[in-house]
Amino acid sequence: MSTPLKDHLRFHRPHDHLNTTFGNDTFALKAEAFARFFGTPTFLGAQTLVVVLWVAANMTGLVAFDVYPFILLNLAFSLQSAYAAPLILLAQTRQAARDKAQSDADALHREDLAKANMERQERAEQNTALLLQLMEQNTELTETTRQLTERVEALTRQIHQKLV
Repeated sequence: MSTPLKDHLRFHRPHDHLNTTFGNDTFALKAEAFARFFGTPTFLGAQTLVVVLWVAANMTGLVAFDVYPFILLNLAFSLQSAYAAPLILLAQTRQAARDKAQSDADALHREDLAKANMERQERAEQNTALLLQLMEQNTELTETTRQLTERVEALTRQIHQKLV
């Protein structure tokens, strides 16, 4: 008798909707990708390069659209932080929700494993008790067989003695 295979992700499936941080539509996927991009070395390097080029171009007189004290650059940073902060906070909030759901699913899985383990232990104890009972019966049958064999031998001897 083989047991059917269990779906080991069955406790995680109810939380699949949390896999994407902002949902599944195009905007949500782009927003999540953008929020994840903020902390990468590529983003930091590119932003540093843009700022250095911006300041150098305006300081050397190559262009004059944002001269010192670089108010337009400051406004660009403010705009960037105005969009970045909520996206990052939303990503952190949803990640916390995913982590909690994962933790809950893992707890359910551990409980299921513990229950299955207890059932196996109970079956093993039942099988052990049954095996001990069978061994006792076997011992009794062996003793009965020995007694009957001795009785048959004794009767056979008596019959031989009466015949002789």
